[in-house]
Amino acid sequence: MSAYIIPILFLAVLLISFIRRREPYGGFINGARGAVDLTINVFPYLLAVMVAVEAFRASGASAYLADAVAPVLRSVGLPKELAELMLLRPVSGAGSLAVLDGIYSDYGPDSYIGRCASVIYGSSETIFYISTIYFSQSHVRKLRYAIPVALVATLAGCITGCYLLRFF
Repeated sequence: MSAYIIPILFLAVLLISFIRRREPYGGFINGARGAVDLTINVFPYLLAVMVAVEAFRASGASAYLADAVAPVLRSVGLPKELAELMLLRPVSGAGSLAVLDGIYSDYGPDSYIGRCASVIYGSSETIFYISTIYFSQSHVRKLRYAIPVALVATLAGCITGCYLLRFF
């Protein structure tokens, strides 16, 4: 079935274009032009986030901070080995993927820690990356609660996911 999804979507777009009497090729070109403009506008924000994350990780600050928050995580039932992943996941997909790979190498993907790491990586998002893109292009200026709420929701999801893994 999955082999047919792209052709079905392609045909659906053509059909909708025909029904709405729009030129599909022109719409594609306009969308591609808009994507290039968006990329050019967002690039400085993305570059700043990527440099900051790499500096944070390369300096050892992420490992130090992970060691500092490990007791708090242990108190809510999360293994301390997941602390660095939980700190990096909201900030960097690539950095957290490297941490996830390290967890798999050290503990195995089928261990409790490996499964918790999989749940954390797969069910959370790079909050700061997405916020950078969205807020740099939107005209929303009252952002006081957006990131704190997203971080609390991510933490709640991590705790709940790892708790549920104890039963499966």
